[in-house]
Amino acid sequence: MSLVLRQLPGELVILQLPSNATTPSWLNFAAAPLVSVTHTADELSVVCPSREVPAGITCEAGWRAFRVEGKQDFSAVGILSSILSPLASAGISIFSISTFDTDYILVRAEVVEKARSVLREYFQLLEPQ
Repeated sequence: MSLVLRQLPGELVILQLPSNATTPSWLNFAAAPLVSVTHTADELSVVCPSREVPAGITCEAGWRAFRVEGKQDFSAVGILSSILSPLASAGISIFSISTFDTDYILVRAEVVEKARSVLREYFQLLEPQ
C-alpha cells in the first residue's frame, strides 16, 4: 500500500459539547483546512481551526492534521492501521477522523515534527498547501 499523506496548514482544536447541544452558531463550515462535527448519544464533538473558536470556549487546543491523499475505497483494509502503528510505536497519540473519501490523523502540535519524521519513513509526505 503506497499512501501519500499531506500535512494540513494551521492549528486545530477539538471540543466536546453535551449531546443535546446544537451545532454552534459561530462554527464556519467553510473554514480551512478542516471542520468536522460528530453527534452521538453521548456528545457533540467539533474539530475546527483554532482561529474560529470564540474566547471563553473550553476546548483541547494545539492539534495538527495530516490527510490521506486521494479517495480511499471502502473495501480497503488496514489504511489507518498502517499509519497509526508507526506513530504508536514512536509514542505519539492521535485523534482520527474518517470521511466518505479519506482519513485524517491529528497529532498534538508539540510532536508534529516527530510525527512528520516517523511518517516520512513509511509514506510520501507532502507539505501543507
